[in-house]
Amino acid sequence: MNILFIEDDNIETMKLQRTVSKLETKHNIVEAKNGEEALNFLKSDADLPDIILLDLNMPRMSGIEFLTILKADEVMKYLPTIILTTSENRADLLECYRIGVAGYILKPLKYEDYETKIKSVFNYWQVNELVKA
Repeated sequence: MNILFIEDDNIETMKLQRTVSKLETKHNIVEAKNGEEALNFLKSDADLPDIILLDLNMPRMSGIEFLTILKADEVMKYLPTIILTTSENRADLLECYRIGVAGYILKPLKYEDYETKIKSVFNYWQVNELVKA
């Protein structure tokens, strides 16, 4: 799968890279540090990702702002977007589902729990029929 990972925290990026390196199936991960960088990538000539993993709390453009722009686009609105955040704010959760996320995952404190959640997400989306935008 081609995955767009939008995250400004280097430690979180390293955690994802470490988790992906342990998987049997190899995935192509494109990283963006914020929503603006991610939108620039999505509007470029590069292939669109199969899924997007999105943090909510980022500089320049929040995850919710990015999500609002993404879901307003006639092509990109079909990209499954999974929130990967520390925010337990119910208002954030409800707003993300209202806009159209495919999932909302809380980042656990323990690395082993994080790894389990990421593997589950990837396993689920590997068997899902994805829209090739």
